[in-house]
Amino acid sequence: MATVELTFSALPAHVRTARLVATAIARRTGVEESLLDEVRLAVGEACSRAVEAHRVHCPGEPIRIELRDDSGRFEVTVSDLAPSEEIKQEKPLDLGMLSDSFMSNFGIAVIEGLADDVEVFPSPKGTNIRMSWPAAVGSNTNTGTI
Repeated sequence: MATVELTFSALPAHVRTARLVATAIARRTGVEESLLDEVRLAVGEACSRAVEAHRVHCPGEPIRIELRDDSGRFEVTVSDLAPSEEIKQEKPLDLGMLSDSFMSNFGIAVIEGLADDVEVFPSPKGTNIRMSWPAAVGSNTNTGTI
């Protein structure tokens, strides 16, 4: 199991870098070429959502991304530190119950359509969006460069 962590300041320009890194690692992990655009778009949407939340609530705090390959899955978690107004408990959000904040919920709905599996964990301390795609089991993730 390999893990890559990336943090960046809440600037829209850094979203492109996050997308490029996620796509490169997905390719290296063995995600099918046909899914790489979905990875790029979903990661971009999650990061853009986090940037906007940080710009309103905590512009000086970094956004964190964790990318990992685990048991034949490529998993990306985007974490922000902006308090969630969706729900005040730390449990997965029922994506069918989204209705309060249209733009934030629209972004999450887009992510749900792009990723194979999505979980959203909102809390007063921030939101974690975990998404994953199938990857080649036994891919060579420990050699070479990104």
